[in-house]
Amino acid sequence: MLYYFFEYINKIYAPPGFNIFRFLTFRSALAAITALFMAFYLGPKIILFLHKNQIGEAKKEDAPQTHWSKAGTPTMGGLIIIFSVVVPVLLWGDLKSTYIILILGGTVWLSLVGFLDDYLKVIKKFPNGLIGRYKLLGQFIIGLVVGAVIYFSPEFSNFNTLTTVPFLKNVNLDLSILYIPVVIFIVTATSNAVNLTDGLDGLAIGVIAIVMIALAILSYVSGNIIFSDYLNIIYLPGSGELTVFVAALVGASLGFLWFNSYPAQVFMGDTGSLALGGAFGILAVLIRKELFIPILGGVFFMETISVIIQKTYFKYTKKKYGQGKRVFKMAPIHHHFELLGWAEPKIVVRFYIIAIILAIVSLISFKIR
Repeated sequence: MLYYFFEYINKIYAPPGFNIFRFLTFRSALAAITALFMAFYLGPKIILFLHKNQIGEAKKEDAPQTHWSKAGTPTMGGLIIIFSVVVPVLLWGDLKSTYIILILGGTVWLSLVGFLDDYLKVIKKFPNGLIGRYKLLGQFIIGLVVGAVIYFSPEFSNFNTLTTVPFLKNVNLDLSILYIPVVIFIVTATSNAVNLTDGLDGLAIGVIAIVMIALAILSYVSGNIIFSDYLNIIYLPGSGELTVFVAALVGASLGFLWFNSYPAQVFMGDTGSLALGGAFGILAVLIRKELFIPILGGVFFMETISVIIQKTYFKYTKKKYGQGKRVFKMAPIHHHFELLGWAEPKIVVRFYIIAIILAIVSLISFKIR
């Protein structure tokens, strides 16, 4: 909204210096700063509200015993992140952009799905929260909407089903009629992957911040005809506007990490994790980097695969030998390292390091093709 206001002022009166508000990089920086300070401002207020209303994390029987002491820690802190993202984007983003509408709408929608899940678990005391198939339905709907808009909209007609193939020059994969089902799968998978990763103080939000910094760079260069041509990637007119959203998300993530770092004062809950994971998936889809998800989001991929391996192997051995066996001491894999004796902050920092390395690999892959 302020973007339009300053644009109007510049157009009518052309005061010195106001032209700077037209620059994407400047608006992105403003979005990040606004989001960071909003998180700092809202954090204590929302945490206090959650405390007063006893909206706290339940005791997790499926986590290491060291986590049992965390029962009662305020949850649903994802509200801090969502408010700190939405407001800066409304202020500094181009709300006419289809890219902004899709990413903002998708993030808010998945946050509402997560909020309903948290509400049923924490306030209504339903042990499993929102029934799994209804949660999947919510993820399916937004994946379908995003996929359908991209597939059928004339705005995306020149590249609607294409995706960049990592490490290969001049190679784009055409998903054709499979595009919409693939988008649904990606949004559902990434949303759940971040949810699985959100098991240690500061882990999920820190990794998301690292991933989003890389996505901010990719969004910007994809929407710049000079940079996209230089890097030999698909030029996506208007996609640079996503940089404003991603910058706001990075600022909000860092602000939330202030309160979520060990020992956490608040947990994001599904309100935050489903939204952040969905945002990751939708962003990858919008900038045609779907096949980079296992690399850029390698930490989330690793966490998800560990759960799949654990469950599959347990069921297989139980069926074959009558007694289930496990590959890991506990899944997701961050709990495995806890039970090996690693301190929680050490695991988190080491996962950050892995995320940074994977982000660098993702970015340099465009020049080593």
